[in-house]
Amino acid sequence: MRTRFDDQLEMLNVELIKMGALCEEAILAAIKALFDEDEEMMKKAVAMERAIDQKERDIETLCMKLLLQQQPVAKDLRAISSTLKMISDMERIGDQAADIAEITQFIKGDSTKSKIRIRDMANEAIQMVTESIESFVKKDLDLAHAVMKHDDIVDDLFNKVKEELIRLISEDNNNGEYCMDLLMIAKYLERIADHAVNVAEWVEYSLTGTHQNEEGPNDILR
Repeated sequence: MRTRFDDQLEMLNVELIKMGALCEEAILAAIKALFDEDEEMMKKAVAMERAIDQKERDIETLCMKLLLQQQPVAKDLRAISSTLKMISDMERIGDQAADIAEITQFIKGDSTKSKIRIRDMANEAIQMVTESIESFVKKDLDLAHAVMKHDDIVDDLFNKVKEELIRLISEDNNNGEYCMDLLMIAKYLERIADHAVNVAEWVEYSLTGTHQNEEGPNDILR
């Protein structure tokens, strides 16, 4: 019985890796749509959102089977409950990648995007998403903590993007509409990074029974 349960937990890890890969692919497609003005990439990012939603439902079903058909001990129960929280954040990452892609159709032919650090933000956010999932699969608490700390880099880049956009608007008011669209894209990337931090925090909870933003109730499942 335990062997079968462990096999299903491993399947859960595999599905999480697949969902993380879909999230990464969606962000990459959205950023490619932005800088290459590639309509096919825009459509791909939107389509990836639907694939991510489906993967979330598949993982939810697997988690429910594990909870109902097996008798998980506290550590296993933490892993399953953490997974349910993590996939909710990952689903939001897919939504925000699609939101970025949809904005790109309004800023075609604008060179402003090449003057700011959105590509840097995207690269850092993708790294955080990838490593947050990796930390869960590898049960690597140090990597989860590294993801949490990495958020400061994305926040710093977001502040730099805001400063750059303000400067561009001050130089030419005609840049205003484009700059607002680019600020929205930067904000979505900042939120993606925040969701990666949430995933890392649930990894910590699954491994230790404590959560960064909660005290007391988590002790029940230690």
